[in-house]
Amino acid sequence: MTRTVAPRARTLVLLLLAAAGLLLAGAGPASAHAVLTGSDPRQGAVVDRAPAQVSLTFSEKVTFNPGSPRVLDPHGKRVDTGQVAATGESTYAVRLRDGLADGTYTVTYQVVSADSHPVAGAYTFSVGAPSATSVTVGGREAGGGAVGVLYGIGRYVSYAGYVVLAGGAAFVLACWPGGAGVRVVQRVVVGGWVALTAATLALLLLRGAYTTSGGLGDVVDLDLLGQVLQTKAGAALLGRLLLLAAAALFVAVLFGMFDKRAGQDRRRLTTGLAIAGVLIAAGLATSWAVAEHASTGLQPAVAMPVDVIHLLAVAAWFGGLVTLLTVLHRAPAGTPVPAGAVRRFSTVAFGAVLALVATGTYQAWRQVGSWSALTGTRYGQLLLVKVALVLALVALARFSRRWTARLAEAEDGHVQAVEKRGAPDGPGQLTAEATKQSSDEGTEHGSGEGTGAAGTGGETVSRSAGTPGGGTATLDPRRAAQLARQRAAMEAARRRRERDADPNRSGLRRSVLAEAAVAVVVLAVTTVLTQTEPARTQQEAAAAPSSSASAASTGPVALRLPFDTGGPRGKGVVQLDVEPARVGGNEMHVHVEGPDGQPLDVPEITVALTLPAQHLGPLPVAVERIAAGHWAATGVQIPMAGDWKVAVSVRTSDFDEVTVTRNAQIG
Repeated sequence: MTRTVAPRARTLVLLLLAAAGLLLAGAGPASAHAVLTGSDPRQGAVVDRAPAQVSLTFSEKVTFNPGSPRVLDPHGKRVDTGQVAATGESTYAVRLRDGLADGTYTVTYQVVSADSHPVAGAYTFSVGAPSATSVTVGGREAGGGAVGVLYGIGRYVSYAGYVVLAGGAAFVLACWPGGAGVRVVQRVVVGGWVALTAATLALLLLRGAYTTSGGLGDVVDLDLLGQVLQTKAGAALLGRLLLLAAAALFVAVLFGMFDKRAGQDRRRLTTGLAIAGVLIAAGLATSWAVAEHASTGLQPAVAMPVDVIHLLAVAAWFGGLVTLLTVLHRAPAGTPVPAGAVRRFSTVAFGAVLALVATGTYQAWRQVGSWSALTGTRYGQLLLVKVALVLALVALARFSRRWTARLAEAEDGHVQAVEKRGAPDGPGQLTAEATKQSSDEGTEHGSGEGTGAAGTGGETVSRSAGTPGGGTATLDPRRAAQLARQRAAMEAARRRRERDADPNRSGLRRSVLAEAAVAVVVLAVTTVLTQTEPARTQQEAAAAPSSSASAASTGPVALRLPFDTGGPRGKGVVQLDVEPARVGGNEMHVHVEGPDGQPLDVPEITVALTLPAQHLGPLPVAVERIAAGHWAATGVQIPMAGDWKVAVSVRTSDFDEVTVTRNAQIG
C-alpha cells in the first residue's frame, strides 16, 4: 500500500525510468550463466590428425563436476585421460590418449557456473572423416528431473520464508509494536522462520544431486554433501543456517520480552532489536547475493550490495502485506490493527517501492543489456512480466490507501465523539454493561434444559427440570464439552460479525488480499528469473559459433531409410523430412514407399528422437496418417542442437515390425 506519489517522488521515478532507457540503449556485453564460447577443435570440425588435447572456453570461470569433461569415440569409449587443467582465465583443457582412429568424437561437459547454476552440453568433431556414432551418456541430466523440480520448489519456499520472516518482524517494529503480543502475528513470523530453515536444509541436501547426477539417491550421499560444503553455494547455505540460529534468538526476544517492556526500557529494546534485525536480514539476503547472479558478471562489487537492498525492499513490502492481511482476517475482533499502523506501513511500502525501482533498474541493465534482449529472450520476457505485475501491485495499493484514509477518519471521528461525551466508560457504566452482557450471554447460550456455566474443572452445573426440588446436577462431561464447543463457535461467529460490520476494514481486507495474491505471483516469477539464463548470456551464447547450443542450422533434413520387416510386402524405403531442422518448432513428413517407388500403405509408423550426447530422449513424435503412405506431424519441438538419432519403426502386419535409425545434425 503506497502513499500517493508527491510531485518530487514522481519526478524521481521519471528520472529513474529515463536512466533505465539510457542504460538499456547503450549497454555492452557481459555474462552471468556460463556458456561455452569456444572450443578446439570447434563444433563440427574435421581435422586431419587427432589432437593432443581438447580445449573448452567458457564465458566465465567454472567448476567441473567429477568425471567431466569426457571425450568419447564413435563406440562410446572414453579416450581422454581425465586430467583437466586451466590454460587461461576461463579456458580448460583435457589431454587425449595417443593413437586415436579416424571417426566422429563426442565431447561432453558438466560444470557449475560462478552463479551456482549447473551447465551441461556436448558437441562433436571428426578426425579424418565423419562417421556414425553410437554414443550414449549415462546418468541423469544435472539440474533436471525430480531433483530439479524439488530444488526449484525449495528455492521458492526459501524466498517466501525470508520475505515473511523479515517483513513480518519489520512490520511489528516499524509499524505496530503492539502486534508483538498478538498470536497471529507471532505465528506468521515464526512460520516464515520455519519455512526458510526447512527449505535451506533441503537445498543443502539436494545441492549435490542437483549439480551432478540429478538422481534422488544421491541426496543422502554424505561424501557428495562434503563436496558441496566446499563450494561457494554450499558455504552460502551453511552461513544462512547459522544466521537463522541468530534469527531464532531475535524472534524469541521480540515476542517473549518486547511486549512486556514499557517506557524507556521498551524504546531501548526497540532500538536494539531494530539494529539486530537489519543486520540479520541483510546477512540472510547476502547468502543469496554471494552465490547467484549478482556474484559474477558485470560489476559484482556493486551488484551484490544492490541485490541485498532489493531483497530487503521486497521483504519489507511483501512480508508486511502478508502480516497485515493475516491480522485483518485472523486477529480477534478485540485486537484489530489500528489505522496508525496501517498508515506507517504505507510509508514503509512507499520507500520500498522506490528502492525496488532503483535497484531493479540497475539489475535490468546489468542482466539484460539491450532492448532486443528485453523482448527477444526468455529472461527479458519474464522481466517484463514482473514489471507489469509490480505496476499492478502499485495500482492496487492506491485502493488500499483510500481504505486506510477512510479507516483513519472513522477512528478520529470515534475519538472526538468519546471526548465530547466526557469519559463514558466510568465504573458505573462498566458495571452496567457487564451485567447486560452477562444477561445476554445467559439468554444466548441457554438450552432447553436450562443455562450452564463451564467450570474450571471442565464440569457444567445447571438447574434441571428433572431434578427434585429444583436442585443442581452435574452434566455429563461429553455434554459439557459439547456446550463449550457451541459457545466457542457462537463467540467466534459474534466476533466475525463485529469485525465484518466495519465497511472500512472489510474494504481494506479485500484490497490487501488482492495485493498479496499478486505479490505471490511476483515472487514466483522472481524465483524463475533467478534460475533463468540472463538475457546478456543468452545473446552471448547465440553469438558463439562453437557452442553446441547455438550451432548454425544445416538446413532441412532429408533421410532415406530402407527397411525389411521379413514378412509379405515387408520391404520398402522410409523418406523422412524435417523442416526447417532447427531448435524450436519443426514440421515432419514421413513417406513410405514400396520397392516399386509407389506409396506403401502400412498399419503403423512411429518416430522417436534421441540426443545421446545429452542423454535426452527418446522423444516420441506423434505422426498422423495423412494419406496412403504419408504420415506427418507439426510443431515438433527440438529442445537443443546436436547430432540426433532418428528412429523410425515400421509395422507392416500384426507380427512384422522393424526399427531403422539414422543420425542427423539438427540445429
